Amino acid sequence: MAPNSIHWFRKGLRLHDNPALQEAIRGAGTVRCVYFLDPWFAGSSSVGVNRWRFLLQCLEDLDANLRKLNSRLFVIRGQPANVFPRLFKEWKISRLTFEYDSEPFGKERDAAIKKLAMEAGVEVIVKTSHTLYDLDKIIELNGTLISRLDPPEMPVETLSDTLMGRCVTPISEDHGDKYGVPSLEELGFDIEGLPTAVWPGGETEALTRIERHLERKAWVANFERPRMNANSLLASPTGLSPYLRFGCLSCRLFYFKLTDLYRKVKKNSSPPLSLYGQLLWREFFYTAATNNPRFDKMEGNPICVRIPWDKNPEALAKWAEAKTGFPWIDAIMTQLRQEGWIHHLARHAVACFLTRGDLWISWEEGMKVFEELLLDADWSVNAGSWMWLSCSSFFQQFFHCYCPVGFGRRTDPNGDFIRRYLPILRGFPAKYIYDPWNAPESVQAAAKCIIGVHYPKPMVHHAEASRLNIERMKQIYQQLSRYRGLGLLASVPSTNGNGNGGMMAYSPGEQQPGTNNNNNNSHLSGSSVAAGNGSGSILLNFDNEEQTRPSSAGQQQQPAGYHSVPDTNQTITSSRLYHEFAVPQHPGLLLHTRGITGKRERESEREGSGEKDPTSCSVHKMQRQSAEVSWDVAGHFGGCTLCCC
Repeated sequence: MAPNSIHWFRKGLRLHDNPALQEAIRGAGTVRCVYFLDPWFAGSSSVGVNRWRFLLQCLEDLDANLRKLNSRLFVIRGQPANVFPRLFKEWKISRLTFEYDSEPFGKERDAAIKKLAMEAGVEVIVKTSHTLYDLDKIIELNGTLISRLDPPEMPVETLSDTLMGRCVTPISEDHGDKYGVPSLEELGFDIEGLPTAVWPGGETEALTRIERHLERKAWVANFERPRMNANSLLASPTGLSPYLRFGCLSCRLFYFKLTDLYRKVKKNSSPPLSLYGQLLWREFFYTAATNNPRFDKMEGNPICVRIPWDKNPEALAKWAEAKTGFPWIDAIMTQLRQEGWIHHLARHAVACFLTRGDLWISWEEGMKVFEELLLDADWSVNAGSWMWLSCSSFFQQFFHCYCPVGFGRRTDPNGDFIRRYLPILRGFPAKYIYDPWNAPESVQAAAKCIIGVHYPKPMVHHAEASRLNIERMKQIYQQLSRYRGLGLLASVPSTNGNGNGGMMAYSPGEQQPGTNNNNNNSHLSGSSVAAGNGSGSILLNFDNEEQTRPSSAGQQQQPAGYHSVPDTNQTITSSRLYHEFAVPQHPGLLLHTRGITGKRERESEREGSGEKDPTSCSVHKMQRQSAEVSWDVAGHFGGCTLCCC
């Protein structure tokens, strides 16, 4: 007798490259595709309306594609553990299939469902397709030769009438009422004033985007990373990250399409590993998290340094609600809240500002905000990236810091991005739009925006706060190195000058730069320190640039509990750091990576714009070389690592 199957959709919301779905229909008499939606969870969770809308659009698209095969999607209200026993009996099910979930809580849930299925006499088939590799196999082979790991499996063919064969889906007349995709209103969301989705959900849109993605002839010609500019900050019609996160697009399909295209363009030459850099970073974070249920926590997380972050709800709220007084930071957070997506370097900038750069607030708090607002928020990648950017794991070069003024100014000199998302500042000239508190009163009046009245003053003095925080991190890592009995840091830069070792915190997939011996740095002011990184030294220039303070009239006071920053001309000493420095809970497990792809040359220079008011941090001009092919489809921050293409 032909089995009756259920295929359980979780991620993997697609018909292409879905091996578990193919197992469900193989030789089956009937198949029902189900998705569990807990209405109570929808109304009480921290997931924002944009992400819920994207999910519902994915489900609607999936249902529409199943209809073309004379099937339907069954959206089940309730918890799987409570509902499956009833469905097994009611539908006389003998086979259950689903995609492997590598996350710890997913594995725990699936183990419970397998037990229920076994008790009901239901066969369970699980297939890996959300990652390139079988993560258990990676862990098993850890420490051995990489050649022992098989290449990723080829994608399986898309579900079709031919594959369906005689397998049917029983559909009742009231299917829409019982099992239809609910609306946002039905889930309790207020959609009044909700703008049109910038990112339409679903497999159909994902497959359209990947074709656009691979057709970009300028990129294909040399496989270069696109240069960063103002347009890069906006959502792209070729962006892929939300679609990979929800499984509307198979990472294996993307991997092999990219491989085939490279060989076609480069005349059958083998693709370099760096071509897949961001996909591999996605795999890295999944692997690091799969056996660590505390991966998204500082306490009890064996790979995370326990840093005594400040607790400051008021400062956290200003950051999350785009009220920091730094237009670059506030514009990014506004875009995030409105659209559910921000460029990966924008993610790095706001993460650095919240944690080790300025506010000294725990990465866990920022991770929760991203979890709520990002369409592509992914548990493993989100937590891993926040640990990375806060120097809590994976990355220890804490003396690299994003400037909340200079970085945006170099990316978008005219300030169009700020004008788009902060219209209150639209009237400011480009000279002052990144630091409007420095604009004369006449300029503020002409712009119809008085700083401190219509737009907040900066909530922190960046140069002072970053210098203090670098000193804090320095002492933490010096103590950590002594505790481990190792030279974790070959040397730690001093914090002379403004304490800001550069605008750029290097990200996964980027090789740490060596000193450029061709540069003549004799014209640079401030002190220089070389820090070894195992592949050459990094020349850090600490220029004596300062953020001009807001005028004393109406000056904001520091919120209670916020760490005080010393006066500009005072020396920071360890006695001024009011906390205990902690060591990792399992110091031997602290991961230290150096990046595997890309090549960057950084020239340190003073900004030659001729502006009267210098920015609040050192200026670092970055040039991406044509050999850099780590195609930042990924951003690896918060989402499934393909956020910016």
